Amino acid sequence: MSDKLIVYKCSNGHLCYPKHSICSKCGVSIGNEEVDLSNLKGTVVTWTKSTVPPPGVRKPNIIAIVEYYVEGETVALLGGIEGESVSIGAIVNAIPVSNLRDTEYCQREKGSQTWSGHRFKIVE
Repeated sequence: MSDKLIVYKCSNGHLCYPKHSICSKCGVSIGNEEVDLSNLKGTVVTWTKSTVPPPGVRKPNIIAIVEYYVEGETVALLGGIEGESVSIGAIVNAIPVSNLRDTEYCQREKGSQTWSGHRFKIVE
């Protein structure tokens, strides 16, 4: 797993995550230009709390949409929030997580339920 949080940029400068073949804003092809958000701060624009998450997912499970601003462009990402409280406008950093789900409690094959990625940690 990479510690980097990578988004992609089209030739017109629009940001895309996850990577698509065509930019949803202007329709041009998305190339391989990467933008690393790992050391940037994002802003929570909305969130929800699941008090009855699926097996293997931490409880309570707070999910947020976080917006990043890069060179005049924005990109929004969906992810879990570390901790048990969050508010709209909170400033967050992405932190790498080697296993987003506890496979001991999964109902499917354990090997198919191992996911790495990022969560967001409130910094302000």
